[in-house]
Amino acid sequence: MGKWLLLVETNCKEETRHSEFNKWYDTIHIPDVLSSPDFKSATRYLIKDPVTDKGKYLAIYEIETEDIKKTMEASLKNIESKMAAGRWTDLLEIVSRRICKVENL
Repeated sequence: MGKWLLLVETNCKEETRHSEFNKWYDTIHIPDVLSSPDFKSATRYLIKDPVTDKGKYLAIYEIETEDIKKTMEASLKNIESKMAAGRWTDLLEIVSRRICKVENL
């Protein structure tokens, strides 16, 4: 079983609504993402000294799968269904997404 990390840098689009954004992310979005097959855990971080044009927040998702492409396709379909059900926010700005394979170096 391969181990992977999905690293997602985000921002809140409206400075005055950070509390609402963080509540949505922690109580709705993370559980929605973790309902995707092969997603095992998630941790969010506030970046101490964010760089201009980079994310203020970092979410790290742990994934265990033999087929990362299939897992990410299933995750996209899952999130699209959550969006269609109204479980999304207009506050989310995704700055970057990276998939990293965990290697024993």
